[in-house]
Amino acid sequence: MASDEGTVRVDSWIWSVRLTKTRSMAATACRGGHVRVNGERVKAAHGVRPGDEVRLRHAGSERIVVVSRLVSKRVGAAVAAECFVDNSPPPPPREEIVAVPQRDRGTGRPTKRDRREMEQLRGR
Repeated sequence: MASDEGTVRVDSWIWSVRLTKTRSMAATACRGGHVRVNGERVKAAHGVRPGDEVRLRHAGSERIVVVSRLVSKRVGAAVAAECFVDNSPPPPPREEIVAVPQRDRGTGRPTKRDRREMEQLRGR
C-alpha cells in the first residue's frame, strides 16, 4: 500500500490515513481552504511528501499531523496510525464546552423577545 512515488495527492492521503470519512470530504475540505500543507492553503491535487506538516480543520477542531509515510490506498486503522505523527492540541475539557439551550418541543417559533434573550445568553 505504500507509494513508490515521491508524492501522493493530499486529498487521497488524508482519506487514506482516515482523517476524513470519504475522499470527497477531503477534496471538499481542500476546496474550502480547510487544508494547509507547511502553512500554505493547497488544492486537492497538491502532493505531500514525508516530513510535510498537514493541518486539517474538520468537525470543529484542527488536526495537525506530520506525514511519516505515504499511502495512496485506504489502510486499516493500525497501519494508518503509523503513517503520521499527531501534533494536534488536546480537545478542551467537557466543562468548558457550553451547552446550547434547547427549546421545548412544540412551543413554536421563538418571539423577538425570546430571540434577543437567547442572543444575550450567547454573548452576541
